[in-house]
Amino acid sequence: MNWQPQETPMSSVATWPSQAESWLDQRGKGAWIAAMVLGFIFFWPIGLALLAYMIWSKRMFNGCSTRAERGWKARRHGFTPTGNTAFDSYKAETLRRLEEEQKAFEEFLARLREAKDKSEFDQFMDERARKARDGAEAAPAES
Repeated sequence: MNWQPQETPMSSVATWPSQAESWLDQRGKGAWIAAMVLGFIFFWPIGLALLAYMIWSKRMFNGCSTRAERGWKARRHGFTPTGNTAFDSYKAETLRRLEEEQKAFEEFLARLREAKDKSEFDQFMDERARKARDGAEAAPAES
């Protein structure tokens, strides 16, 4: 006869927190936050305990919790090598050129802003001088 130990209710209760933790970890930071909010809604000490645990275990402040998320972010920004050196060097050169163009465009916008500011300041000074001149001409006529 094969004798296998039966799982007791006590052992399933003891493993439930680690199962819940791994389940939430698989779903990311959003799942932890949702569990914490639901904890606050239904019974505030549970929400407070989850918040404390998230801060203590540094789950609240980690950037990427899983390798898949890190890979997705790297692919989104186009920094993963393809394995083809010709294409990778072309991609690097194109990105470098685009960064130079962006810098040149930002400098162009800065010059435009400076020119606009100077134009507005010159207009202000001309209006001020005109008002002072008009005020000086009107004052002797009243005497």
